[in-house]
Amino acid sequence: MIQLFNTETRAKEEITSINGQLRIYTCGPTVYNYAHIGNFRTYVFEDLLRRTLKFFGFHVTQVMNITDIDDKTIRGALEKQTTLKEYTDVYIKAFFQDLQTLNIEKVEYYPHATMYVPQMISLIQKLVDEKVAYKGAEGSIYYAIHKFKTYGRLSHLNLKELKAGASKRVASDEYDKDHLADFVLWKAYDPARDGQIYWESPFGKGRPGWHIECSAMAMDLLGPTIDIHVGGVDNMFPHHENEIAQSEASTHQRFVRYWLHAEHLLVDHKKMSKSLGNFYTLRDLLKKEYTGSQIRYLLLQTHYRTQLNFTFEGLEAAAKSLQRVADFVARLREIDIPCLEGAAAPFILAAQEKFSSALADDLNISVALAALFDFIRDINTLCDSSQMGRQEAQKVLQILESFDRVLGVLPLQPVGEEVPSELLLLLAERQKARSEKNWEKADACRDKLLVHGYLIEDTPTGARLKKIGK
Repeated sequence: MIQLFNTETRAKEEITSINGQLRIYTCGPTVYNYAHIGNFRTYVFEDLLRRTLKFFGFHVTQVMNITDIDDKTIRGALEKQTTLKEYTDVYIKAFFQDLQTLNIEKVEYYPHATMYVPQMISLIQKLVDEKVAYKGAEGSIYYAIHKFKTYGRLSHLNLKELKAGASKRVASDEYDKDHLADFVLWKAYDPARDGQIYWESPFGKGRPGWHIECSAMAMDLLGPTIDIHVGGVDNMFPHHENEIAQSEASTHQRFVRYWLHAEHLLVDHKKMSKSLGNFYTLRDLLKKEYTGSQIRYLLLQTHYRTQLNFTFEGLEAAAKSLQRVADFVARLREIDIPCLEGAAAPFILAAQEKFSSALADDLNISVALAALFDFIRDINTLCDSSQMGRQEAQKVLQILESFDRVLGVLPLQPVGEEVPSELLLLLAERQKARSEKNWEKADACRDKLLVHGYLIEDTPTGARLKKIGK
């Protein structure tokens, strides 16, 4: 049995399914720039959730949307004087490269908003027909939140508070709507703002609002009711609240059974901001010669409902933790004693129980990792006293492999895994350039290795190449 914290009910609930099938929707990137490490904190958590559900025997069908229609993507395309597709394709490609670097499993569907505009128009038309949406004076279509009686149930806000709060802030869309708290479903075309980027619809030229995108894609691919919806805590209101309202008003069915939200990432206990100089993309960290595994471990090790404080000291600690695992794995592979069976069995059983129980308790990752390192300590003690044979060493490695099906970060590959000779020469060239303080040439060599899918790891015995995602 696995229990997860449902944001809507504010309680841990047992995850149930029909025939072991779970349908999951996760809010993906808005592709106007490179994703930052705050985004990847959420994506790594979502990957841990997916892997854990599979670990417990569920069959997962997951959708992660790609938001390529947005104020920022359109503005960027206009500034670059290129098409929307050409502008966003750069960041979409980079996003998938980043997923690979962090060893985040591919999900079953990655729908792009631009490919689902007809479904969005149909959904908006249905909301108009249901009389929960209306046209503003300038031609945009809005959702009337007072028509949806349970609006606010996810974020636990009431309608009076929402309207009072809306009156105190500048509306995110400057259109003529009945109430400030109402949200836009279809934005009427504005040549000054949109250039030549628009879609035709029964409501006139324009483009879909952000909120309607996820409802249309989720219901088209997963059906009117999905099992788990996941995202960052900043999406809870208004985005996810609006998804519930527009989806349930159109289908008259429950939209989501379980809502999960990941907390914010801070940098040195401060909100990440370019103005503070503490804003990092994954690529920024790779250029500082940290690895995808080290970054994934840091993003993974804090419980998803707790704010994660990112520091470079934390990255160094993550590197040491992974090195400890690598040293342990190397030690196990060197054991060549043929007999000696049974000494590791109780430690194996205890580690499996502790690891599984921790994950089943709302993905309690800190306890799961503690179980892993307690296991390493106990087996190392057996090795120190020559109580580990070859067959039991293999069993321990198999347990580590089973744990890594969830963690996706352990360095389990044999040392000396074959690397193409031309890349080894490039690594040697990079090391020579560094020794000569030719940093530009060293960086160029590193970038070429990245293109070929390899990262450089510095070890006590020197630099080595590591396949991205391993």
